[in-house]
Amino acid sequence: MRTDLAASYGKERLPRYTSYPTAPHFSPAIGADAYAGWLAELPAGSSASLYLHVPFCREMCWYCGCHTQIVRRDGLIAAYQRTLRSEIAQVAETIGRRIKVEHIHFGGGTPTIMAPDAFAELMAAMRHAFFVLPAAEIAVEIDPRTLTADMVEAMRLSGVNRASLGVQSFDPVVQRAINRVQSFEQTASVVDMLRRAGINGINFDLIYGLPHQTVASCLDTVRRALTLAPDRFSVFGYAHVPAFKKHQRMIDEAVLPDGLARHDQACAIADALKDAGYVQIGLDHFARPDDAMAVAFAERTLRRNFQGYTTDQGEVLLGFGASAIGHLPQGYVQNEVQIGAYAQSVAAGRLATAKGYGLTDDDRLRADIIERIMCEFGADLRDICARHGAPLDAMLRSASRLTPLISDGVVSLDGDRLAVANDSRFLVRSVAAAFDAHLDPAKQLHSRAV
Repeated sequence: MRTDLAASYGKERLPRYTSYPTAPHFSPAIGADAYAGWLAELPAGSSASLYLHVPFCREMCWYCGCHTQIVRRDGLIAAYQRTLRSEIAQVAETIGRRIKVEHIHFGGGTPTIMAPDAFAELMAAMRHAFFVLPAAEIAVEIDPRTLTADMVEAMRLSGVNRASLGVQSFDPVVQRAINRVQSFEQTASVVDMLRRAGINGINFDLIYGLPHQTVASCLDTVRRALTLAPDRFSVFGYAHVPAFKKHQRMIDEAVLPDGLARHDQACAIADALKDAGYVQIGLDHFARPDDAMAVAFAERTLRRNFQGYTTDQGEVLLGFGASAIGHLPQGYVQNEVQIGAYAQSVAAGRLATAKGYGLTDDDRLRADIIERIMCEFGADLRDICARHGAPLDAMLRSASRLTPLISDGVVSLDGDRLAVANDSRFLVRSVAAAFDAHLDPAKQLHSRAV
């Protein structure tokens, strides 16, 4: 991998392209009425995935970029769970029939902050409102520091089959600097509990670019994590945006790695995971060769949504909870971000949609190109344009940002086939951005490209 390119492109702030257009372009022009109409228009036989956002934690991790708040009283969490159940019933009633569900993902915050009985009730509500297929993937994000044996049992009885554990770093110096002290032994104990309960799909989240982090500490974290043999790793670069996330001001910017150091850390982690037999998938995921995600990558059926890379082939994602985002064939919707406003909407019998985006034909074309670039490090531009009934020449003329990328050897255009160079794959977001008609480089709303 080329450090000269990391220096040239690494400071640019770009979307992670978990959607296109990205969330900053959502507008209040798409509200509850539009969402209700879109739900009612879902074709017969549609299937869906469900995302449930639980925006509570026991303490704030200073690196966090999620919508979450610190709670000490369990009553707030119980009230929120009841609101989620009401919203699920509202959406199902608006659809007008019990549609199939193939994937369920609990994100946070800390979803397992709920009482075990409350979690089980929420799963039962979803199974009542939707036809959750027997083989559905049900995934939960977990903070290993707070998970209890009772919650593991509730997850088992509710059909959970995948758990995503926040690890970030096992370096105690780094942990103290980000206010997340989590021992290796805690993490190992949780992995053991999950596997004993038959929850065998285990993901680890790692982060590079954290304060005081070095290549050596990154590699030590990987070495320890590998002894627990997770199926998948997600490896993210820390996005330092204290103007938007005020708690990040607790992190001393003077001890953050610079762009080249971040690049070295990312490369070291990737090389170590590949040497251990994991397949690198797209920008930031790694999986065992026999894992469903690695198979989808090999077969070019990998997709990308708000949870990152996914094997989910559905075109309908229903989001529940404060700030949750949904995706339908017509466009995107996002719920009220503030928990109080979200709860008031649901209590009034209204869908909690606060804003969204209605897709145009050009958006769908560009979204298809960007997704293939993000998932495959390349795209057959003529084939994609033909499927959308669009001229290839016009698309290439609009992608002026491609020119320097081609000149610098980041990407090649061989006839109609676009391909990111092997040593430049860490810049795949820069390549995808060349096809982003909405991108405004003057607005620093995103994380650094490297």
